[in-house]
Amino acid sequence: MNLKPHYRIVLIYLLLGTLWIFFSDLVVDNLFQHKEYITFAQNIKGWFFIVITGLLLFFLIRKDVNAKKEVNSKLVESYEQTISGWIHVMDLRHRETKDHTERVTKMTIELAKLSGITDEEELKIIERGAILHDIGKIGIPDAILIKPGKLDEKEWLQMKMHPEIANDILSNIAFLRPSIDIPYSHHEKWDGTGYPLGVKGNEIPIAARFFAVIDVWDALIHPRIYKSAWPEEKVLEHIREQSGMHFDPNVVTLFLENYTTIKESSKIR
Repeated sequence: MNLKPHYRIVLIYLLLGTLWIFFSDLVVDNLFQHKEYITFAQNIKGWFFIVITGLLLFFLIRKDVNAKKEVNSKLVESYEQTISGWIHVMDLRHRETKDHTERVTKMTIELAKLSGITDEEELKIIERGAILHDIGKIGIPDAILIKPGKLDEKEWLQMKMHPEIANDILSNIAFLRPSIDIPYSHHEKWDGTGYPLGVKGNEIPIAARFFAVIDVWDALIHPRIYKSAWPEEKVLEHIREQSGMHFDPNVVTLFLENYTTIKESSKIR
């Protein structure tokens, strides 16, 4: 019979309690005759019962909690492997540079750490958001997504829908909902001229502000189907010039002051 954990724990507790009461009362009755000794023995065995059953419950509950943690860990690992495979296919479809997603994710995490974020769960949420940054492009036609020339106005309007598509996808998945900031907001601009909402300044989630700098750096410094790679110094100058317009000035300063470290973190091992 395969009992659920809470039923099994209660059953073990009841069986142990019943056996303890029966045998301990039997021992006390056989060993002690005077009332005061019997009362003392009953008190002692009561305290022993509390200690022993407390320890038993602790180990039984810990065992089940650890088993659930292991199952959850394997489930999360499975989710993340699926996401990585999904995004690799997206990169190939979008014809991004090799390892684009892994590179920008590592750099974004490094920038977040340098900003003072140390909580592992918060960093993991940012990491998933970076990995999923362009998931909304799954809803953009190939004719627009990989067009070698400049998009016309109608095509550009359709391309700008990809953050909304990402929001629609991720907001319905409880596991990924906390990571929605980057996919939904990384095209917002510090001065409010971005999309999809046109929010500005600190209204833009901090993770999206980190990622915006990294994503533009990566897009400019590597060749794409529609452009050649820019020289590194020109890329850095562009980011510097866009401080306070496209980018959060504090994030730009942090990025430029730690550029070598952040760039080094992007290496694929």
